[in-house]
Amino acid sequence: MVLKTRSEKDSLGVREIPADVYYGVQTDRAVENFPVSGLRAHPRFIDAFITIKKAAAIANLKSGVLSGDLANALIKACDEILAGNLRDQFPVDVFQMGAGTAFNMNVNEVISNRGNEILGGEKGSYKPINPNDHANMSQSTNDCFPTAVRIGTLLLLREYLYAPLEALEKTFFAKGKEFDAVLKSGRTHLQDAVPIRLGQEFAAYGLALKKCRLSLVAAEKSLFELGIGGSAVGTGLNTPKGYREAVMDALKKETGLPLVAAEDMREAMQSQRPVAEVSSSLRNLALEITRIVNDLRLLSSGPTTGLAEIQLPATAPGSSIMPGKVNPSILEMVNMVAFQVIGCDATIAYAVQAGQLELNVMMPLMAFNMNFMITIFGNALKIFKEKCADGITADKERCLNYAEASMGLATALNATIGYAAAAEICKEALKSGKSIIGLIREKKLLSDSEIKKVMDPVKMTEPGLPG
Repeated sequence: MVLKTRSEKDSLGVREIPADVYYGVQTDRAVENFPVSGLRAHPRFIDAFITIKKAAAIANLKSGVLSGDLANALIKACDEILAGNLRDQFPVDVFQMGAGTAFNMNVNEVISNRGNEILGGEKGSYKPINPNDHANMSQSTNDCFPTAVRIGTLLLLREYLYAPLEALEKTFFAKGKEFDAVLKSGRTHLQDAVPIRLGQEFAAYGLALKKCRLSLVAAEKSLFELGIGGSAVGTGLNTPKGYREAVMDALKKETGLPLVAAEDMREAMQSQRPVAEVSSSLRNLALEITRIVNDLRLLSSGPTTGLAEIQLPATAPGSSIMPGKVNPSILEMVNMVAFQVIGCDATIAYAVQAGQLELNVMMPLMAFNMNFMITIFGNALKIFKEKCADGITADKERCLNYAEASMGLATALNATIGYAAAAEICKEALKSGKSIIGLIREKKLLSDSEIKKVMDPVKMTEPGLPG
């Protein structure tokens, strides 16, 4: 079968393009030049970019520099793509030329070709709609791409991350209440410490996640500020009067986000600090998630030779050779995702500092890592809640046994028999194998009523409460 082609020309010459595709010569060159990863733009990043093109067409129409028939054809083409059509027409690898020019032209070519079809023309003619002159009118890759990074990130946070993160947070608070009466041994340095309630541990996990979420919500506010309308270097060259205000109004209407024009378009183009700010908040969340997950893996270790204070839902056989073994598989997956998020943040940090003079050309790298980290993180948190956290149960008896056997109990005796005497009790308990309470009774250091008062679980775990 002979592949049907069409001829297209750019400033470098003529190329044969598959006749049925909606992208054009510059996209075809990018596909040939950058066969790097096989990874393509995230669907929400495509949505963000197409929304910008639609807003630009609306703004150019209002500004009087684009005719109604061309603007309406471009708007209709954008609406079709936003509805899910032509999604296979964006083949440019995520690792591409700096600043994202290849992807910007990919978008321009697709909406131009579809727009010309809508007007009764043919793909590849670029008449009457031209990718550079009309789809890219009043724009530059340099203001479109960072705007798409910001809008895409805001869309992804809302679609993938905030809901599962808040749901997981609520699960830990609920477990805090469920386990509130479960007394156990605290541990510091992985050694026995004073008693704590299992519910207190879980409630603290919930609060840690809540603080991370609020920090992320605060960080994302910097993404609302957009440099769209800055054109190539932030000066607004080739943009008509009123365009910047009109494109911002259209973007706010299309996205429903509280977007604002940048205070200084040069700063908005030079600095990608807002991307780093959100990325670092995601990294901090990943660090907290890793810590919590590691705690749960320790608390559930066993089931016979570990701590085994909690049980996790069994999701899969844990070994190809050891019958009956069940591993904390969901938690292990969450660990891997958290590590990947931290790696994405490190990549974004390097990319953000790589800006030079009027532009940071590493924006495609920022976009890919931001989109990837939010997507996998949100998915992992949802799975974590549904397949693990929701089903955690406590072994109350085992927790209590550890609490009563813990050397940390002696700390509660400091106020009654003194630190030195309590230390001697600890040493003897370790040597003899007897319990702290048993030795106190044996040596008649305290009466039963005094022991009950001193060893009251609530007073040991919340001594400031009125008794």
